[in-house]
Amino acid sequence: MSTEQAENPQPRPAPPAVRELSPRLGEGYGMSARIAAEIAGAFLLFFGALGIGMFNPQGGFAVPFGFGLAVIAGMLAFGHISGGQFNPAITLGSALAGRTSWKNVLPYIIAQLVGTSLAAVVLWVIMRSHPVGSQAAQVFSSVANGYASGEDLGFTMAGVFLAETIGTAMLVAIYLGATSSRDRLRSAPYAVGLAFAVLTAALLPISNAGMNPARSTAAVYFAEPAALGELWLFWAAPVLGAVIAGLLYRSAETVPAKTKTAGDAGRRASAAADTSTTASVTGTGTGTTAGEGVAGGNAVVDTVEDDKSITDGKPGRDDRGAAEARDFFDQKPAPKDTGRKDSAE
Repeated sequence: MSTEQAENPQPRPAPPAVRELSPRLGEGYGMSARIAAEIAGAFLLFFGALGIGMFNPQGGFAVPFGFGLAVIAGMLAFGHISGGQFNPAITLGSALAGRTSWKNVLPYIIAQLVGTSLAAVVLWVIMRSHPVGSQAAQVFSSVANGYASGEDLGFTMAGVFLAETIGTAMLVAIYLGATSSRDRLRSAPYAVGLAFAVLTAALLPISNAGMNPARSTAAVYFAEPAALGELWLFWAAPVLGAVIAGLLYRSAETVPAKTKTAGDAGRRASAAADTSTTASVTGTGTGTTAGEGVAGGNAVVDTVEDDKSITDGKPGRDDRGAAEARDFFDQKPAPKDTGRKDSAE
């Protein structure tokens, strides 16, 4: 290679763009802060939306918009701490999609149940302070989820199960899509809240709009006994919908995790190549300098090999929790991370 060619190297093509990994929701906060955020958000959702249905039963869009606005407010206030899930179905779907760590699933669900249960107790206390407080069981039954059985008029168990499954799957899918990148997180509360309002309006005449097992559970505490016997459906259907949405979303995510950007690898490779070329032309690349060039070349090779797992569509160090999810369902112990060997070895 001539000196003129070394001084005027040919421009290298830009490395392929790599999409960023979807953010792990709740990063940077301790478990106690996340649990407190989920409790507060679930409390707001149940107290605000169900309070409208109990004390201001005007029909129309009052209750659906109450749910939607409660979700928007809760996600804006607490979403940056825990992800703003407030719903066991969303938590399960997010874990299946690799967006929530499996170790957080049970604490989140317990926190959501605690939040809705506290809201139910507060509403019951308020109701008992009214002269018609003796009718609290009928009022709670009016906002509880249910289906028609026997000779009752209404939607049968099969129709309600189908509606709840589809509604929950759509809600979980919208949540996963709206929070799929950091650029979308600012608009995610509005997308999820409006979707929840629309789905609630659609399911309200069918099943009283469940789509949230924590909400369905808290509503039966002070309701008539029949509501408790139908609660199982409003756990089974949302869980099924969450599984469908979470697995479909994971299968659609074909771009794996990015631990290093391809652009960074390309820039490091270009810098190492320029240093090596200059050293060979000017004759200064001897002794320690030459050794550093070899070491730098090896580092670049290691980096590019790491990034090949990104561009080839194979999982890298962070496989979005796929191995963790498989081991969870296969009941296998988590593999130990042995780490990479040094290049010197």
